[in-house]
This record gives sequence, C-alpha cells and structure tokens, in this order.
Amino acid sequence: MNIFFKRTVILVGLMLLTACSMFSDKHVQWQRVKPEVFPVLTAIGQAPISLQKSTHKTQRMLMAINASKISAYAELAEQVYGQTIDGKTSMANLLIENQKLKASVQGVIRGAKVVKSYPVGDTYITELRLDFKDVYEIVNASSNKQEIKDTSYF
Repeated sequence: MNIFFKRTVILVGLMLLTACSMFSDKHVQWQRVKPEVFPVLTAIGQAPISLQKSTHKTQRMLMAINASKISAYAELAEQVYGQTIDGKTSMANLLIENQKLKASVQGVIRGAKVVKSYPVGDTYITELRLDFKDVYEIVNASSNKQEIKDTSYF
C-alpha cells in the first residue's frame, strides 16, 4: 500500500509539472504578403438573341444580355479555378460503344467589371475584366484583421 501511495504521488507530481511545460508557450500570427504583380484576366461571353425563349423582342434581348454575362463569368471562373473533366467510355468486344465527356466549372468570382456589352448581328457579347489587385483589396477588406493587443506567455 505504501508503494502504491508513493507511485501515485510521483505520477500526480509529474502530471502537474508537465501541465506547465513550455512546449506551447506562444501564439504565432501570420500576416499576408502583398504580391508585387497582379494579373489581369479578360473573358468574353456570347449568347444568341433570336434563340432566347420569349415572344417579345425586347425580352429576348435582355435574356441574351444576361446569358452572355453569365457565359463570360463562367469563362473567368474557368481561368481562375480550372475546369473539371469527367470522362466515361464503355467498350464491348474491344470496340468503343459509348464515350461521354462532362466539363464543369465551379467558383466564386468577385471584383469583375463589365468592360463592354454590345450586340453583333444576332449575338449579344459581354466582355469582362478581372484585376487581381481589386480581388486582393476585396479579400483584405472582408477579412477580420486583428492586431496584437496583449501577449500572454504560459
């Protein structure tokens, strides 16, 4: 019983000593580094006017404007995030029976500006510009920046 008591006291003592160890005595805070050069991307979206599903000419024009803008944003997202390609091929007797490809783009584009939006014949075209300096400023403005108020050492 005496040995058990001594071991318990030693174990509790070691636990108390290691609880105050210096392994995690500070907190490191990282700071963003501003790039020297910011790229500028451009994208063009196109949409047919006459194929829009409406009986009114003005509404078809407005729908084509929106479709061309969405198409340009999709092109910007492709440039920024890349494109995912899924392929599927089925074979029988060493001959390709069916081959399918699916492409998708996913991402959030902030800070893009419409440069031009205009009709050319039966097509509506929208040109977008994305300056990464604007994106950098948006991200910095929307992040919760904190400065060191006090430092505590454990």
